Order: sequence, then C-alpha cells, then structure tokens
Amino acid sequence: MTTIVMERIGRLFISLQQIRQVPRMLTEAAPSMPGTVRDTDVPYYFRERYVCTGYRPLHQNWRYYFLSMFQRHNETINIWTHLLAFLVFLVKLCQLSETVDFVGDAHSWPLLILITSSLNYSAFSVVAHLLGGKSELYHYAFFFLDYVGVAQYQYGSAVVHFYYGVDENLHRHVRGIFMPVATVLSVLSCLGCCYGKYRNYSLPTWVRKVGQIVPSALAYIWDGSPVALRLLAWSTTSDDPAVIYHFGQVAFFLSCAFFFSFPLLERYFPGRCDFLGQSHQMFHVFLSCCTLCQIHAAYLDYVGRRELYSRLHRSGEAAVFVGLYGVTLVVCALIVAFMLRKAKRVLNLKPKSK
Repeated sequence: MTTIVMERIGRLFISLQQIRQVPRMLTEAAPSMPGTVRDTDVPYYFRERYVCTGYRPLHQNWRYYFLSMFQRHNETINIWTHLLAFLVFLVKLCQLSETVDFVGDAHSWPLLILITSSLNYSAFSVVAHLLGGKSELYHYAFFFLDYVGVAQYQYGSAVVHFYYGVDENLHRHVRGIFMPVATVLSVLSCLGCCYGKYRNYSLPTWVRKVGQIVPSALAYIWDGSPVALRLLAWSTTSDDPAVIYHFGQVAFFLSCAFFFSFPLLERYFPGRCDFLGQSHQMFHVFLSCCTLCQIHAAYLDYVGRRELYSRLHRSGEAAVFVGLYGVTLVVCALIVAFMLRKAKRVLNLKPKSK
C-alpha cells in the first residue's frame, strides 16, 4: 500500500514539474519574438485608421505569428473575440445535436447551415487577423478568405429566415426567387469586399467602405425581410418565444454595423485604442452576440413553427438550399482565386516601398 501511494505521489510530482515548465517555455519563446512596430513601418494598406502602434513586423516565420496570439498587439483582441465566439458556437452545436436530428430530419438542415456558416466566419476571421500580417500576399489571401466567411454567413442567415421565419403571405410572393436572390447578393458581397481590399492601396477609404457596406446592406435587408415583417406584425398579446431573440439579433446587428462603419473611439482618442477599444473589436463582439441570438431564435422557430414551415416548403426543398449553399461557397472561392491573381500581379509590379 505504501509503495502504491509513493508511486502516485511520484507521478503527481512529475506532472507538477511538467506544468511548472510551461511558463519557462513561454519565457524562452518570448525573446525570439520581435516587438511591434508603428504604422509607418508597415505598408499603407496594412494600416487601420487612427491606430498608430502595435503592428507586427512582416516576413517573420509562421511560428511567430501563431505565438503572437499571446502577445500584446493591435490584432490580439480581434483574434480572441472571434476565437471565443467559435468555441461558443461549437458548444451550441453540440448542445443542439442532443435534441435535433441533423442527419435524419431534412427540416433541420437550414439550422445546420446557419451554425456551420457561423463557425466558418468566426474561424476565417481568426485566421485573417492572426496570419494576415505575414506578408502582402498573405494579407490579401487571408482577408479574402475572411470575406468568403462573411458572404456564406449571409446565406446562412437568409436560409433560416426564409425557411423558418417567413409567413404565408410573403412566401406566396417570393417562394421561387428568395433564395436565388440571397445567393446572388452573398456572392456580390464577397466580390465587393474583395475588390475593396484589392484596391485598398489606391482608393479613398470611403470608397472602399461603400464597396463593402452597400452589398452587405442590400443582402441584410433582403435576407432579414421575413423576420422584419414578422416583428412589425408582433403584438404584446402574441405568444412567440422566438421574437425576443429576433429583436435581439436586429439590435446587435445594427450596433455592429455602426461600429464597422464608423471608427468612433479611435477617431476621438487616436493612439489610445491601439490595443483595446477599437471599433472593429466592438464589431466582433456585437456580431457574435447577434449570431447567438439568431441561432437560438432559429432553433425556437424550428421547434415551434414546424406545422407552418412543413406546409410551406415542398419535400426536398431543404436539400436544394444545401446545394445553393455549396454553390455560394464555390463561386466565392472562384472570386477569391481571381482577385488573388490580380493582387499578385499588382505586388509583382509595384516597387518594394512603403
């Protein structure tokens, strides 16, 4: 008995010794990581308005950029906000899979598309903010990937709003066109964002913003129209548990759209929001909250409005929407390949200067 106890104590001691080595390993890694630089030390199109410091130097090894998620720089919060959101969405998927048959029940596929698109956009965003500082080419490539995430999430929003949230009157008028139009708008959103990033070096900031915001705004108006009409028709006497979450997603989306469009905090406090307080960080937080409300509202609609949507949507329609999701991804990937080729040509032609 004494021998067994001593063996366990020895194993525990070894485990503690290994744990104690972790801080030392991080400390040893830190000196090899270059410090951050000012905005004047990176190319023009790497710079964020009113963010003066905290930029990571270009052309370091991949290990540096991966470890930089634990370093203080102007992308740290952007990385962690969407990394945590990704983990929350993943937990939500695991929870829902306990009560929803995502394989056998075709009516659950729109909900699965929404959650999948949410995981994708948050993961693509993490990759872009974490690795986009590697070089000019990787900056374009990873942020183009980020825009694919935005576009396919717009499609995921459209499919749950139309499938679960539409009423009979609107469905009668848009039945054959709603999702094809949503697909086109998602693709145009990807194209507008990629083109704005591609022309980042030559166009004024407001022109690039228009190219990014207008297609996304049109997509949101179209994709959210079933929910908007439902909210307008809502009264305090109605018994609809999903409505409060739909109101929440609208409020959070309008908040994140505001912070995406207007760099308010860093504009009035230039240089003080280089690490914490950037409008883009607020955009990440509000978008993640919007998505959580949206997922929960879609689940409540999936459960509570089954009789209605089962009657409105033909057998096999959910499979068509899954196919359109695949089409959206493929077309966006082709757009990225095309725009990345143009970006390569520009980088090869331009002089190596800042």
